[in-house]
Amino acid sequence: MKKSISILLLLFVTVVTAQEVKHLNLEDAVLGYYKGLYPEQKSMQWIDDTDDFIIVENNSVLVNYNLEKHPAIFTLEDLQSAFPELKRMPNSFLKITTEEVFFNHNNTIVQYNYINKKVSGGIKYPSESENNEFNSSANAIAYTIKNNLYVATASNSKIAVTNSEDKNIVSGQAIARSEMGITKGTFWSPKGNFLAFYQKDESNVTDYPLVDITTTPASLNNIKYPMNGMGSEIAKVGVYSMKNQSVIYLDIDTSDEHYLTNLSWAPDEKYVFLAEVNRDQNHMWFTMYDATSGKKIKTLFEEKNDKWVEPEHTAVFLPNNNSEFLWLSERDGFMNLYKYNINNKNEKQLTQFNWVIKEIIGFDNSGENLIVLGTGSDARETKAYKVNLKNGAIETLTEEAGSHSVKLSSNGKYVIDSYTSIDIPRIVKRKSIDDGKEVTIYTSKNPIKGYQLGTTEFVTLTSKDGSDLFGRIIKPANFDETKKYPVLVYVYGGPHAQMVTNSWLGGSNLWMQWLAAEEDYIVFTIDNRGSENRGFAFESVIHRQAGEAEMEDQLTGVDYLKSLDYVDGNRLAVFGWSYGGFMANSLMLRHPGVFTTAVAGGPVTDWKYYEIMYGERYMDRWQDNEEGFEKARVHNYVKNLDGKLLEIIGSIDPVVVPQHTMTLLQEFVKNKVQVDFLSYPMHPHNVRGIDRAHLVKKVLDYVILNNN
Repeated sequence: MKKSISILLLLFVTVVTAQEVKHLNLEDAVLGYYKGLYPEQKSMQWIDDTDDFIIVENNSVLVNYNLEKHPAIFTLEDLQSAFPELKRMPNSFLKITTEEVFFNHNNTIVQYNYINKKVSGGIKYPSESENNEFNSSANAIAYTIKNNLYVATASNSKIAVTNSEDKNIVSGQAIARSEMGITKGTFWSPKGNFLAFYQKDESNVTDYPLVDITTTPASLNNIKYPMNGMGSEIAKVGVYSMKNQSVIYLDIDTSDEHYLTNLSWAPDEKYVFLAEVNRDQNHMWFTMYDATSGKKIKTLFEEKNDKWVEPEHTAVFLPNNNSEFLWLSERDGFMNLYKYNINNKNEKQLTQFNWVIKEIIGFDNSGENLIVLGTGSDARETKAYKVNLKNGAIETLTEEAGSHSVKLSSNGKYVIDSYTSIDIPRIVKRKSIDDGKEVTIYTSKNPIKGYQLGTTEFVTLTSKDGSDLFGRIIKPANFDETKKYPVLVYVYGGPHAQMVTNSWLGGSNLWMQWLAAEEDYIVFTIDNRGSENRGFAFESVIHRQAGEAEMEDQLTGVDYLKSLDYVDGNRLAVFGWSYGGFMANSLMLRHPGVFTTAVAGGPVTDWKYYEIMYGERYMDRWQDNEEGFEKARVHNYVKNLDGKLLEIIGSIDPVVVPQHTMTLLQEFVKNKVQVDFLSYPMHPHNVRGIDRAHLVKKVLDYVILNNN
């Protein structure tokens, strides 16, 4: 009888345990952010000129969340008393002071006094506006409509800064295809008296035809696409005076198609600074212009490199100083800090790290130290550091292993530090810059606790030239080292990307976890040479020969996989998108027999068809590097296909235009080689939204079916 009870008890425990284990659904894994499967991240902002921060939660704005007991400074109900049509609390604010908040509502920048619960101001702007940039000092918003730039103030919602009827002349938008650190096209001066802006003349840029199938019949949408070796845009910089309502243009001759990048203002608004880069992208001049006349004052310094120079960060002036500024450059091999003075040619290198500074955050309260984000000794991590401006002495502000992002209080006393690691979903702390004291604001729960998952681990391999290669391997749930598992290699491989980081789940996507947990797959990724955050030598090895070092390193990863007793070396598949699509095609076709299956999404297939700004930096113009272009051209290897290959594109991709894949397909047909193809109608370079679940299912179904 006792034995029967024991058996029943064991069965009961087994059933309960089985019920407690949850299984990821693939669609939920792909749309995990919207399904609550990613770690919680609260929207946090510092209140100007204070030690206090706010968090929006439960339709209330709370001060110093979890650290001090305060009533909400205002609620959704308070806002609705002024705006009855407001349905939800804004997630964040354009600005918050000790009395007011600024936020967007119904095409209006609202200025709301939360002390007396009244609207204290507002700026209306047109509903069709784009590229909006609000400036509280000017109490104005810059915006674009089509190809022109406008400003709205409290008294006038549409002041024309430019008025060009020529659609080739585009003002107030990002130029140079958003390369070289360019993310926007308008730049308010520090005190809000002027608005600098980019303008580009695309008359010499070729049209590229995209087809809109939502009309009957389908209609033509010509976009401007500057292809490698062809005509490029002509850049200008304008400066608009808010007082005079007039525009001057900086006196720059860009008929040679050189780039105007990293626009910076002097604190006293007298000067505008530009990092000017020649079209070959191997020579940079840092120049200084008079903001009211547009005349060039002088060139402060130059940089040259046989491969490329790529300024990505604006000049940052020292506190209460109109002449001394900091500049980030990787001229010594790693991104380091340099100090300059506009009045002389003195240069001082402040840091000599053999690791990468990623970003300047700001200055501490004393103005004697700079806060930066950088990798530190482990390139998979991001940490905050305090750098002394006099002697370059460094202090680590965020000691915990992982990937940190910080927000600095405007008074320079504290940072809010949000970090994750491979096994930490998220921890958020407030830290004192002066003495390092810290308090935890909140800790995110593990959103996938209780799900059947594999294990995510880091690996380090060595390239043939002796470089460390950082990888990530996801092993199946219920892993059995006596079994043989198939592998999906997920690859990107190109510059300005890093797939393997010491962040939540090692930087992997949840669909990778699903594949490991539900389909008994190993998912492997390695950051080859050419990837970012490893220094110039590591990244620039790809110059004029895209794909060569990258493939060599990916095959080093394959050798590692085949050395593992639990890997089925005859069942390897590869998948990548964009540069990763180029890599997936290249690996499959140039190294036949290694992979049974490949999926190439949005792939570059011929660098001749890619844009000037990115492509000419890494591959030069095709006319000057015919051998390199021909060697990298995927079309040349279609006869080598040994296995199954699926090409996927978005039908209106404006980045890697459809010509890449269409000409490749033409080559397959011409050579009587069978290949699979899918186009996502009316999707650009990335397939987003609910359709992304369809894409990932298509990819994984294809891999599972054919990788056997």
